[in-house]
Amino acid sequence: MKLPGLLSRSQPPQPGTTGIARVDRRTPDLLRRVSHGDVAVLDQLDLDRATAYALVQAGVAGVVNASPSISGRFPNLGPEILVNSGIPLIDGVGQEALRAIKDGSRVRLHEGSVFIGDKEVAKGSKQTPESVADQIIEAKAGMSAQLEAFSANTIEFLRRERTMVLDGVGVPELGVPIRGRQVLVVAPGADHVDDLRRLRHYIGEHRPVLIGVDTGADALRDAGHRPDVIVGDPDGISTETLRGGAQVVVPAHGDGHAPGLGRVQDLGITAVTFASTGNSEDLALLLADSHEPSLVVTVGFQATLREFLDRGRSGSNPSTFLTRLKLGSKLVDGKAVATLHRSRVSASAVVLLVLAAAVTISAAVAVSGVGDAYGSWVADAWRACVSWIGGLFS
Repeated sequence: MKLPGLLSRSQPPQPGTTGIARVDRRTPDLLRRVSHGDVAVLDQLDLDRATAYALVQAGVAGVVNASPSISGRFPNLGPEILVNSGIPLIDGVGQEALRAIKDGSRVRLHEGSVFIGDKEVAKGSKQTPESVADQIIEAKAGMSAQLEAFSANTIEFLRRERTMVLDGVGVPELGVPIRGRQVLVVAPGADHVDDLRRLRHYIGEHRPVLIGVDTGADALRDAGHRPDVIVGDPDGISTETLRGGAQVVVPAHGDGHAPGLGRVQDLGITAVTFASTGNSEDLALLLADSHEPSLVVTVGFQATLREFLDRGRSGSNPSTFLTRLKLGSKLVDGKAVATLHRSRVSASAVVLLVLAAAVTISAAVAVSGVGDAYGSWVADAWRACVSWIGGLFS
């Protein structure tokens, strides 16, 4: 045996987390390319919940952020989701790291440093649950300024798109009958898979219209349901889901350009566009509300003040706020429905009913004096059945 080979095999593994680097300044493009075991290298100030959740779902081994993941402007949710999921987060490595770390190279993360081989190519701060909690407490002081900006953005959004929000002008028609029915809208938010599983009895009993938002459509399909309507960028939705027969609605910019429309056309799928500056979740709610449902249940949607101020939604928060006001009492969170809903007849009740009926019949036969006759009839029927089955194989 050669000595160099023996020495190389006896070397202990280097500490830290290793993976293939996926580098991109554009976070949406990065999320489409990243996969299980990769190290995501991005540049996003105030890492938002939606991005963090997508990274967790992709199964990344680690995250390197060129910018601070918590700037202190407001308590954003992304870093907390990553570190609580056990994903190493190295923060604030600087813009040079995006050039020093080559896409596709194998990197190692250890104690706030990024290594390629034995060479340190970037260094930042390793975030922990404790450091994230401390920064969030400090960031809460910036919420008042964010609320003032939010109010101004809401007024501007209402000025631009008041006819759509208030009167439904520009909302496309659907071939799916919704009037008077309940609607379940599933978006790729926190715990949406678990919440959808808890709603299986509700779905089976009420048969609501199923609307999938972005990869929420894939979640519906994975749970064994067929979406009736899909709203979102088709580039992030699986081909199998798009071809499942749902009506596809693609969000478009104000100038009419709809990113992702080309993909559904290449697949031979008919789609309609929905021009608005709102996000896909809000467009799905407006789409449902314009067709007069009796109730709209949401899964994976944001609901708290921190979620409203989350950086990833800052541009669309005005539409979110106004959309919630428009739907009013029709809008119900899926967690509440799962908690309150009970099927009309539970499985345990059915079993008890059958057992009670069996006991009653047995008692009636026993006291009627004809038990022997029924017993003989059952025995003869059983012997005839066994003889017939045996004849099939003789």
